[in-house]
Amino acid sequence: MKPTVVVVGTGYVGQRFINNYSGSSVVGLTHSDYDLDADGKLPIDLTPPYSIFYTVPPSSEAIADVRLERLLGELEPAPQRFVYISTTGVYGNRDGAFVNEETSVSPESDGAKRRVAAEDYLLSWGASHECEVVALRVPGIYGPERLGIERLREGAAVMDENDAGPGNRIHVDDLVTCCNAALSQDAPPGIYNVGDGDHRSSTWFSRELAGQCGLPKPRAISMVDAESEFSPMRMSFVRQSRTVGTQKMRDVLGVTPKYTNAEDGIRASLLERPSGRD
Repeated sequence: MKPTVVVVGTGYVGQRFINNYSGSSVVGLTHSDYDLDADGKLPIDLTPPYSIFYTVPPSSEAIADVRLERLLGELEPAPQRFVYISTTGVYGNRDGAFVNEETSVSPESDGAKRRVAAEDYLLSWGASHECEVVALRVPGIYGPERLGIERLREGAAVMDENDAGPGNRIHVDDLVTCCNAALSQDAPPGIYNVGDGDHRSSTWFSRELAGQCGLPKPRAISMVDAESEFSPMRMSFVRQSRTVGTQKMRDVLGVTPKYTNAEDGIRASLLERPSGRD
């Protein structure tokens, strides 16, 4: 009997997973369902066997992910498997150097620190509750309706290629494939980096997107000029540069991305994009 998959968080990735799930049973929990208060209860029957697919980012209330901890306190009995969406931001800035799952984490932003805390808490909880935990460290996600076309139309600048670091990204459908593989009992639990292996910069991506959309090539600015033009959040991404290795995803998780170059991923996303939508 295949376990029911409970998708906690039905945003962009969670809903895409639900729409494409081919297993026996899947249940989605919305924000009001999973963001429990001290006396909250989940509105579902956790009858074994079941697994959790958790897509929710940590709240900003504390370094500890209190939202995740509250949810784990409600999981009785424990799931067979818990798949958690983390981020490659846990590695921090490496000035473009290669990192893989054996590389020590070095989070710099508060968000990345919360992800590390969530990973550690979840792995410890899983060990004490006989629940297999898989953490997928995910880079930038793109796909239909998540391309950044509107930003290009508004004339937003990109980094000069000389200042742009290597890119790390994944098409949403390839991420869904990774999530399906991670939920399988055949996949060893643990931590996996995921990505398409195409490390061309975000500047290249924006220019390729503009070309496929028939838009003017975005203007490029230096790091110095970006300091005064980009938002603090965007600058935090710009300052962090690394090349994320994903061989374990291929060799152990058994996933080879469909879109191993972003030209094809952009093209497929544009074909699916509803008319007039980003």
